[in-house]
Amino acid sequence: MRLLLAEDEVELNEALAAVLKHNNYSVDCVYDGEEALDYLRGAEYDGVILDIMMPKMSGLDVLRTIRKEKNQVPVLMLTAKSQIDDRVEGLDAGADDYLAKPFVMKELLARIRAITRRQSTLTDNVLTVGNIILNRSTFEMSITASDGAENKVRLANKDFQMMEMLMANSGQVISTDRFMEKIWGYDSDTEINVVWVYVSNLRKKLAALGADMEIKAVRNQGYSLEKKA
Repeated sequence: MRLLLAEDEVELNEALAAVLKHNNYSVDCVYDGEEALDYLRGAEYDGVILDIMMPKMSGLDVLRTIRKEKNQVPVLMLTAKSQIDDRVEGLDAGADDYLAKPFVMKELLARIRAITRRQSTLTDNVLTVGNIILNRSTFEMSITASDGAENKVRLANKDFQMMEMLMANSGQVISTDRFMEKIWGYDSDTEINVVWVYVSNLRKKLAALGADMEIKAVRNQGYSLEKKA
């Protein structure tokens, strides 16, 4: 799941990004409102953490602009202000939730889960394709064997995000560029062959668990999750 974090306090931005990445989110970090708007116009995100008080363009102005442009990405507003009028203004502008500084990281994570879950068609944060079950809360991928035993493995950050994309788009080809944009970020300097490395790793995990699905490569197009022949 990919988030945009717009916070002008550098130390707080870095701290939040570290916590979010530790919890299996991909994060693009920006430090002013204009940059936030550019990122939102140039890429798709699953959620946005948007500070109200930012240089060049306020978070509220960014929010009003993207809503006028019909961008309905879930937005969590952050601000040092705690007055009720500020909360009302943010919610009226189209924010999905509001969190006043200082806050506890656990609450931030819970609110992010809540606003992104509202946009999801998944039930109980569990995604099932074939005999594969992916739990978006625990980041575990599991398979129930024919003898009733449950085989499972906890996926690391990018393994989980790639498997989530494949399962959510089962049977559809996802391009390497799409994986790079969604997981590593469109401005990443990571080599594109890293996608093949993670696909290879996931194939080994699926085989070890006894999955009835496999990741197939479509020449010059990308990868798809398909039923084993």
